[in-house]
Amino acid sequence: MNWRRLYMFTRGIRCHDSGVRWRRALCRLAALIAALSFATQSREFQFEPVSPRTETGQAQGSVTTPELFRARTLLAQGNVQDAENAAREYLSAHKDSADGHYLLGLILFRKADARESLAEYTQGAKYRTPSAFDLLIVGSDYVELGDYADADRWFSKSLEFNPDDVRAWYYLGRAKYNENRFEEAIAAFQRCLQLDPKHVKAEDNLGLSYQAVQRTEEAKQAFRNAIAWQGETPTQSGPFIDMGALLIESDQAGDAVPYLEKGVAISPDEQRAHLQLGKAYLKLNRLPDAQRQLEAAEDLTPGNAPVHYMLGQVYRKEGLSERARQEFARYNDLNGNHSTSEPEPGSLPK
Repeated sequence: MNWRRLYMFTRGIRCHDSGVRWRRALCRLAALIAALSFATQSREFQFEPVSPRTETGQAQGSVTTPELFRARTLLAQGNVQDAENAAREYLSAHKDSADGHYLLGLILFRKADARESLAEYTQGAKYRTPSAFDLLIVGSDYVELGDYADADRWFSKSLEFNPDDVRAWYYLGRAKYNENRFEEAIAAFQRCLQLDPKHVKAEDNLGLSYQAVQRTEEAKQAFRNAIAWQGETPTQSGPFIDMGALLIESDQAGDAVPYLEKGVAISPDEQRAHLQLGKAYLKLNRLPDAQRQLEAAEDLTPGNAPVHYMLGQVYRKEGLSERARQEFARYNDLNGNHSTSEPEPGSLPK
């Protein structure tokens, strides 16, 4: 059944006063059914580091009104500004609506306005306890603000309400990794993988966590798993780049190249792929290839100090002294080092 048509039909009914209550009840019922249908069709939520699609998770006891349903629908359609306008219009007449504040908080999160999003969730919490999903967004707001300790706190609280939420375990692992709490990150990613055994990003991040605690062989196996699970047409470059970077770190630059070339092919706009491939080529003394990759990395992120350092190394080896001097000067400026001397040749930056 097309629930939106049902809803629009009830909105168009014209009846005598004796039928007004019936019409209102049917209208509410149609809106509720439509919202429930919408919720089941929009469950995907992604966060790298935070960039979600829409989610309509309703807390127990919440009420969907036609106005909020419209705002949710606009958000699902990608009309974020119109959704915000609709939510604010609703809240102007219903200041004590927890659902209104939580929805506006989600919309503002979609707009990457983390502070204002948190303010709306704080307002909503005055009128109703937030749901597990609401707390997931609160944690994600703190990630946007670079506050991983508070993100950890709210992801953990979300999991108290919904301990089998794959997303929350993954995000908790990411927060703990960024807090340098690597053993706890490992535990979170492992729990995520128990719930979703072929979660590519969780396995990739598990590998990074193993690498951080010097469990190198386990890290390599995790990266291999994340690559293998994608089949013959991979779409996620992370495991390829991470495997390549680990092989470079293990003085296996030659083995790293195929992984990194694949990473560049999957994500040509990923600066890290070009940087790591340029580093591998530099270690192999493939200077033209290294120059091409590092210049591509520099074009993607002009202010990256390691890129300038490595470009300086390449230009110096190629006999391009003036270009090398400029790159080393740029590297020193970005690092806050005002020395005019060139860095001594040595290990490459990570």
